[in-house]
Amino acid sequence: MNKTEMLSSTNRPRSGWMFTPLCVAVIATLAGCANPAIRQAEVLSHDNQMPQAYSLLTEALRQSPDDHALRAAQLRTQQQLVSRLSMQVEGYRASGRWDEMRESLQQLRDIDPRQPRLPYFDAELARGPRQDAQLSAARAALREGKLERAEAIAREILAESPGQSGARLLLSQVAQARPLESTSQEMGSAFQKPVTLEFRDAPLRQVFEALARSSNINFVFDKDVRGDTKITVFLRNVSLDEAMRVVLSTQGLDRKLLNESSVLIFPNTANKQREHQELITRTLYLTNADVKQVQAMLRTIAKVRDIHIDERLNLMVVRDTPEVMRLVEKLIASVDLPEPEVMLELEVMELSTDRADALGLKLPDTVQYGLTGVTGQVDLGQRGNFTASVANPAVVATLRGSTGDVNILANPKIRVRNHEKAKVHIGEKLPVFTTTASVNVGVAASVSYLDVGLKLDVEPTIQLDNDVSIKVGLEVSNLISEVSGPSGSTAYRIGTRVTSTTLRLNDGETQVLAGLINDEDRRTATGVPGLSTLPVVGRLFGVTQDNRTKTEIVLLITPRIVRNLALPDASTTRLAGGTDASPGAFSSLLRANAKAGVGPVGGGGGAGWMAPRGPEAAPSPPTPGAAGSPPALPAAMQAPASEAVLHMDITPQIAAGGTVAVTLRNDSGSTVHATVEYDATRLAPTQAGEPAGRAPVELAPHGERVVILRALPAANGQVLSINVSGAQGSGPNGESVPVRLDGSGLLTVEAAP
Repeated sequence: MNKTEMLSSTNRPRSGWMFTPLCVAVIATLAGCANPAIRQAEVLSHDNQMPQAYSLLTEALRQSPDDHALRAAQLRTQQQLVSRLSMQVEGYRASGRWDEMRESLQQLRDIDPRQPRLPYFDAELARGPRQDAQLSAARAALREGKLERAEAIAREILAESPGQSGARLLLSQVAQARPLESTSQEMGSAFQKPVTLEFRDAPLRQVFEALARSSNINFVFDKDVRGDTKITVFLRNVSLDEAMRVVLSTQGLDRKLLNESSVLIFPNTANKQREHQELITRTLYLTNADVKQVQAMLRTIAKVRDIHIDERLNLMVVRDTPEVMRLVEKLIASVDLPEPEVMLELEVMELSTDRADALGLKLPDTVQYGLTGVTGQVDLGQRGNFTASVANPAVVATLRGSTGDVNILANPKIRVRNHEKAKVHIGEKLPVFTTTASVNVGVAASVSYLDVGLKLDVEPTIQLDNDVSIKVGLEVSNLISEVSGPSGSTAYRIGTRVTSTTLRLNDGETQVLAGLINDEDRRTATGVPGLSTLPVVGRLFGVTQDNRTKTEIVLLITPRIVRNLALPDASTTRLAGGTDASPGAFSSLLRANAKAGVGPVGGGGGAGWMAPRGPEAAPSPPTPGAAGSPPALPAAMQAPASEAVLHMDITPQIAAGGTVAVTLRNDSGSTVHATVEYDATRLAPTQAGEPAGRAPVELAPHGERVVILRALPAANGQVLSINVSGAQGSGPNGESVPVRLDGSGLLTVEAAP
């Protein structure tokens, strides 16, 4: 009903009818005063032309700065446009479209120069192209087998942008390409050269002198290192890095990499560690984890030296060695995860059925005998005129029935974090007054409130298998009656039905909880005593009332997981911890094909020799030289033997179900025999009859071989490793030639759409 109809429908005097046209004219005038730019802007907004609508309102507001309606419309349109542009900028940033991001960011700055997110977007625009270039360099390093370099670049990117998906994928690829016991210090290619050491009771300085001559590595000794310490060591087919670690760990020494070809050797003592070990300081921002709990974990697991936390910003500052810092970063990455959340769809119904029936003849309660129409005293002499009478009407027939069905429905949706409680209260609060009497004050009254209605408490626990365990507490109360207390106070009789349970449901499964039934059945009969209670015919001598009230509470609960716990990669949850004395330090374990033996110091002649290759390329041990001088070095040690280089190149990324080409190229004059190994559950050969998991190859001098493999469904979304093992080379005269593998065998299979 409009305003004119409301005025005309009321019972007003004559003047009210004269006032109605005036009101209509005022309303029309006010409607006409609205700025037409508002209507035009609404039309443009509906046509998805928000910038034009904002420009129109801004120009109209410049001409009419005192128009409050125009100002409100302009602010509302500005907010909508800012929200839309922010989403565009964020989308361009996520997809790496930097030029389009720059244009949208400029539009956002023109509309709202004080937008709080502008500094964040500017920083992301400045670092985004640079990070793309860094990622390209890191991927190239990964293909070349420089895992430490690729990991360092990825962690540098994540320090600036923790959500950078490309850097996270690169870290996962590096972790899968490197074994758990890999070294944590970055050693150049010179330290990966295979060597063989055989020294018996030789001075320590002599062993490092032999290593320096064969590898062109410089060794600098601390003044407290005893170079005349005797050592017996037998190492075959190990890298120079592994040989150094074995020798240093058995002699109580440690090392510090000065540059790509220089190493400092110093005693592994607490004072020397403080003197020579380089410390770094990192500021780590936590997104989800509690900074105090993370601090306690790092002190226990990583044994960090210095740590400071700021609860206001949820950050911590850590100062320790690079090895410990790398362990700290991985530990934080394994616990700084967003908590799971679930949306609980609840439906509570109270089904009430009320039925009342009344049937029968209502007879008079009293019978009079006396004079009709006479009140007061009656003369007994007129008893001959006495008559019997009853009140009018003499008989009343009662035929009444009523039924009622009531559904009280509550349908809330609650989003709850894992292990957090959520409450729903639908009802009312009843005031309860309490009076207190005292001598000095008199009577003081206070009021408290009693909750009546529906109370629902839920506490979900989200499992990793997408099941949700829910603790449910349901209480339904209703007001029955009021009770009067002393001094005019009032209390209430409350009826309550309570249930609590714990259930486990799948994501999207609906559970019905019912059975909270209140069933009340009453039957009353009024009439002639004795006769009114007779079956069937008793209703002729009285009225029988049947009342039945039945109420049932039904709860339907459906969990829908919004976000479950996103488990980190295995590289984050499975990592080497170093030793008890040096958490996060490099491992002293050798490769699987390495052979090592360190014997006790005895009374030998101090002879020793070293070859840069495995035992098959090592000549017989030379005869020691004069007493007190180093042994004569064999020719194999002075000049490295010729080697065959086997280059491996694979397709770095393929689609789901696609094929990968493994190209092996022999750049030497020797014949090379090798075996390509792969996971037979994820890759399969394309040629029928070829063995699964292994592909033997033979490469002639300067020859090339391509192995084609097909990705199986189990490889979708996985990062796979293809290896070459058992590489052996033979020269023109049948002599054995060492083979060096060059290239990386990492393969990324895209997830199926």
